[in-house]
Amino acid sequence: MTGLKRALNPMPDDVRAALTERGLMTVYEARPDDQKNDYLGWIGRAKRPDTWRKQLDQMLDELQRGGVYRNMAWRG
Repeated sequence: MTGLKRALNPMPDDVRAALTERGLMTVYEARPDDQKNDYLGWIGRAKRPDTWRKQLDQMLDELQRGGVYRNMAWRG
């Protein structure tokens, strides 16, 4: 159960694979539920494959760097 009041976005297999491949699943899981849900919704709403890839890469980069969420400073 999550503390979210809106629908939970499902994690696509290709996003899960990218997180696993980069060794970032634990880092992703440590983020607050609203951030995880927002990332998945944002990536999932991409209309073009290149936009989808850009947004996925941004999420992966932010998780790897830490302290960043959607191009904003974040303190976890």
